[in-house]
Formats: sequence, C-alpha cells, structure tokens
Amino acid sequence: MVNLVFLVNSWLSSFNQPGLCITVAVLLHYFLLAAFTWMCLESVHMYLALVKVFNVYIPKYILKLCIVGWGIPAIVIAVVLIINKDFYGNGALSKNKPFSSFCWIQENIVFYIAVVAYFLLMFLMNTAIFITVVLQINSMKSKAQKRSSFWKR
Repeated sequence: MVNLVFLVNSWLSSFNQPGLCITVAVLLHYFLLAAFTWMCLESVHMYLALVKVFNVYIPKYILKLCIVGWGIPAIVIAVVLIINKDFYGNGALSKNKPFSSFCWIQENIVFYIAVVAYFLLMFLMNTAIFITVVLQINSMKSKAQKRSSFWKR
C-alpha cells in the first residue's frame, strides 16, 4: 500500500484539493510507519523462533501482532492529526518545476519526530534483536562442538 499511495501521490496532489492531499499524506505516512513496525515485529518473531524455541506459546499471537503492527502507527498518526492537521499538505519539491508537487509532512520537526525517530527506534530494536540472535546461535554452536569433542574422547 505504501508503494501504491506513493505512486499516485503526485497525480492526486495535482488536483489542488487540500482535503484530498491531507488524506493522501496521512495514508502515505501511516503505511510507511506500518512497514517499519512490521519489520520490527518480524525480528521479534525471529527472536522467539530461534532463541526462545521451547515453551513460547502466546495466546492469540497473530491478533496481538496485528494490534501492534497496525495500531502503533495509527496512534502516531492520530497524535499528529490531533496536534495540527495542517502538518500534512501539498509541498512543491522544486520551485522551478511546477508539476513536482507531493502530498507529505510539511513541518521538518514533525517529519524528524514522526518518521526519522520512529524508523531509528525500529532499526535499533532490530539491531539489538539481531545481535541477541547471533550470540545465541553462536553459543549453541559452541556447546554442540564441546559435546561432540566429549563424545569423540
């Protein structure tokens, strides 16, 4: 959906309808944050599958993942809209190209907090989980090598 909204964004912004542009910008922002969130949830799933292999039954696991994966981005979007819906709008990418309008976040501070900081948080969580998984796999590998050398003796 983020790709689809991105592709039709420029065309829809050419209609110069503020409500349409705000809607397109909100959808683009929401689906981008949802993609980041689902990327993070995939790393959590990898952690559960590779590190916490046994006794990891979580009741209604998929429902909980869906609530987090679709809900957290919705909360971020709702907060931005509650603060000021005019943070979203039609911004020209270049002054000398009149057909380069694009519906997106207009305020730099909002962009850095609601997109860049969100991405960095997800990226840091992914990195931490990845390091944990690699260390766990490495320790299991070394334990297996010690056991095999013991049986060879």
